[in-house]
Amino acid sequence: MRYPLGQHVLHFIAAPTTRAATSSVSRQRNLLPRAPRKASLLPFVFVTYAYATGGPFGLEDMVTTSGPGLTLLYHLFIPLFWCVPVSLVAAELTTAIPVEGGFYRWVRAGFGDFWGFLAGWWNWSASFLLAAAYAVLFADYLTDYISFYFKPAGALTHYAIAASLVALICYVNVRGIHMVGVVSTILEAFVLVAVGALCVVAALKWQHNPFSPLVPPHAPKFQVFGTGLALGLWLYSGYEQLSSVAEEVENPQRTYPRALAVVVPLSIATYFLPTLFSLAALGDWRKWHTGYFSDVAQLLGGPWLAIPLTIAAMIGNVALLNATVLTSTRMPSTMAEDGYLPAAFSARHPRYGTPWIAIMASSIVYALLAQKTLVQLLTVYVWLRIGVTVLTVLSSWRLRQTKPDLPRPFWIPGRRAGLFYVVAAPLVMSVVALVGSDPFARKWGPVPVLLALPMYFVIRKMQPAIPSSRAT
Repeated sequence: MRYPLGQHVLHFIAAPTTRAATSSVSRQRNLLPRAPRKASLLPFVFVTYAYATGGPFGLEDMVTTSGPGLTLLYHLFIPLFWCVPVSLVAAELTTAIPVEGGFYRWVRAGFGDFWGFLAGWWNWSASFLLAAAYAVLFADYLTDYISFYFKPAGALTHYAIAASLVALICYVNVRGIHMVGVVSTILEAFVLVAVGALCVVAALKWQHNPFSPLVPPHAPKFQVFGTGLALGLWLYSGYEQLSSVAEEVENPQRTYPRALAVVVPLSIATYFLPTLFSLAALGDWRKWHTGYFSDVAQLLGGPWLAIPLTIAAMIGNVALLNATVLTSTRMPSTMAEDGYLPAAFSARHPRYGTPWIAIMASSIVYALLAQKTLVQLLTVYVWLRIGVTVLTVLSSWRLRQTKPDLPRPFWIPGRRAGLFYVVAAPLVMSVVALVGSDPFARKWGPVPVLLALPMYFVIRKMQPAIPSSRAT
């Protein structure tokens, strides 16, 4: 394996086969003349925030589908069952096993090749939908702006904008995590200032009960609970994803937990506060739609607030896409090093040290899927995200059982009770989310999940010498 792991990790994470090892050495000599420049704490905080949050934009549909009261309660309680336990798992395992591929290699180490492959494949598949969703959101905001001030923008213009954004972000990511961190810091600083200004203006005009009504009157239960919960899980997912670039971060054992300690509460505040204050100021929950925060800014502050907030919304989606490409494209390159994908995916750029072929190949798929609507993309994405998250939290329990002596600079608080919480809470939330899925999600969500099963056996047959991750 290319990564300089300690002996306590090497003995349970598989080495490549002789054939793969030989090709890996050759790739090191010919394709890795320069290591990627590593990210320090501040840029990594903004990369993590950009990936996990990026701003409150995109949650507006929760208000009309689930009701203002339930939307606000979702933002208070979903984190307790989803992103908080997942963040604690990610913090412990990143400090114990700080390797490229992160959660994919944790699952493989704990449960073997089959489940490790599923975690990696599901995550890569989910990234196609997620990155495309961010490109679509950016195009939604920009075409709305063009249509309002100039002339209506058609579907071809919308797609051209989304595809062009994907191409630009592809280039930034080929340049490496340092460039991604610089871009994320600049973009998200602007977003936070604009959203903070909206919160202040809206709070000063409080005149309605933001929790009323709790749910939309006479709305179908699948609309109230299923769609809103799917959006909520999307909003609060991804806190384990930055583990996939652990070796591109300075001192990941220290940096990763510190970054999560900042990002998780900041993310909750980013979603909850502008929604709370906007509902309290206007009380027009039936009018909420994708992009409505810009309307709120116009109604409360006029153009001086609306224009910066609209720009912030577009910037937020650029930052989200930027961080998504960073994290998700390390998955195919890592899986290629382990023999699960063609070796070309692990090739490193001779100047920047990034997996440039994996980045470009993934970006082509992102651009192709950017023709779909946001809701279509996200309802299917949630099924894949649930699969990855469940395997990730279960791997923390499994590695506690099988590798109790593995050095862990950060431990999940609460001993056994804490471990039970970080595993049980996401499992409960996953069951609730799948049971409450809307009909479209129940029809199409299982398709990419089940597709991974035959893919594993096809690849094993093509490369039968793939090692077992339990080899000692």
